[in-house]
Amino acid sequence: MSSVVIYCRSGFESDAAAEINHHAALQGVAGYVKAKPNTGYVSFETYAASDAELLIKKIDFQSLVFARQWFAGVFVSKMSIEDRVSEVKAVVADFPLCGELRVETPDTNEGKELSKFCKKFSTPLAKSLEKQNKLTRAVKKNRPILHVMFLANDTAFVGYSFPSNNSPFFMGIPRLRMPSDAPSRSTLKLDEAFHVFVPPEEMEQRVQPGMRAVDLGACPGGWTYQLVRRGMFVAAIDNGPMNQNLMDSGQVKHFREDGFKYLPEKRNNTWLVCDMVEKPKKVTNLMLDWMVNGFASELIFNLKLPMKKRFEEVYQCLELIREELPKYEIEYTLQAKHLYHDREEITVQVQIHKIPQKLFS
Repeated sequence: MSSVVIYCRSGFESDAAAEINHHAALQGVAGYVKAKPNTGYVSFETYAASDAELLIKKIDFQSLVFARQWFAGVFVSKMSIEDRVSEVKAVVADFPLCGELRVETPDTNEGKELSKFCKKFSTPLAKSLEKQNKLTRAVKKNRPILHVMFLANDTAFVGYSFPSNNSPFFMGIPRLRMPSDAPSRSTLKLDEAFHVFVPPEEMEQRVQPGMRAVDLGACPGGWTYQLVRRGMFVAAIDNGPMNQNLMDSGQVKHFREDGFKYLPEKRNNTWLVCDMVEKPKKVTNLMLDWMVNGFASELIFNLKLPMKKRFEEVYQCLELIREELPKYEIEYTLQAKHLYHDREEITVQVQIHKIPQKLFS
């Protein structure tokens, strides 16, 4: 292995490149990035062949904001169109036994043109790899995942990732359906956030019917819709109008107030969600106020990105949270991701595990 291949949103290659450079340097791994605008991926080329696998083991995938998926792999070009299976088999000869095959493309228009071919190619490749004893017949969740990412019909990166430190989704994208009765398409952002940030085995405990939630900047109700459909009771904070169907549900109370000024009367809210359009640091400081005051124990919020230095702005905001919460002896888990349904923003999730009662008693 000599490359760490990272899938990202088209147009954010420079941010993904800056991020992997940052984390590789922290691990003391030397290399360089190859990135072209609007290709939907970047590769970090390591000088030592073993360092690519080291990086996908040592760097916590959840700590990467702009990466949808990654794997350690090698670049293969000018494959014989008549026998691409043999070309791939030759590459994986030294790979470990894998428990799943994913034949993918970058998320671009060019990639979409290859998707039909990838589906057809998957079956003969899988059967051949099974005979080669490089792929299990049934999916094995504890085995590495074999990735073949086609850039053209004769060009691909071939490699593997580890299921304990990657995205569980094909191409790193959860497949969600737009609800026909949702007030806006922004509803998919929060739906995806729940799928990405809350593990399936914790969903029942952490996202329960009857919980209380606050939606700051709720109008017209795209994010409130996701809370209501999960059975929560929601305080929707916005000066604008809310979707009438949500109001008729009996689960929503609308407060016509500025989301930056609203304060809950009680500390009985489990979830706070926020998708307000404002400078990232202003939103981050507002979220810190809610955390420190114990107004919610789980938060999901979006940070709108500037036109330039997006990586730097995001990491400054995340570092602000990491610096401030320990001052108040608050124990927490922090995740952030540029989700598939995000555009010029990233989504942050904070789970508060312990907060000293003395802070607000």
